[in-house]
Amino acid sequence: MFEVVFNQVSAAEMSALDTLSQLELMDGFQFTKEELAADSDKFGILSLDDRKLYRYRLGDYRIYFELDDKHAIVHRVLHKNTLSDFSYRTNPSDTTEDEALQSSKHFWSLIDEGKKS
Repeated sequence: MFEVVFNQVSAAEMSALDTLSQLELMDGFQFTKEELAADSDKFGILSLDDRKLYRYRLGDYRIYFELDDKHAIVHRVLHKNTLSDFSYRTNPSDTTEDEALQSSKHFWSLIDEGKKS
C-alpha cells in the first residue's frame, strides 16, 4: 500500500466533493504495485518524455497520480464526464481516453498546475 499525498489542487478538488464521495474515493484508493500492474481496466498509464502518470478509474472519478517509493502523489481528482467531454473535443478519433489525454498539452498543463501549487 502507498501513502496517499494530495497537492493543493487535488486536495481542493476532493474537499469540493460531498463527504460520502470523499470517503468512497479514499476507501477505494488502496492498492499494491501488483494490482496496479495487473488491472488495466482500473489503471492506465500516461507517459510524456520520462514522466509516468497513472490514471485510476474509481466510480465516476478519475484520479491522476505519480508514484515514488512509498507515496501515491495525487495531482488531480476529476469527474469522468469532464474527461470524456475533454477527450472527445480534443481528439475525436478512435483512440482511447488515455491515449487522447497523453497526447494533449492541455492535459499535462492541467497536471502541472497541481505540482506548482
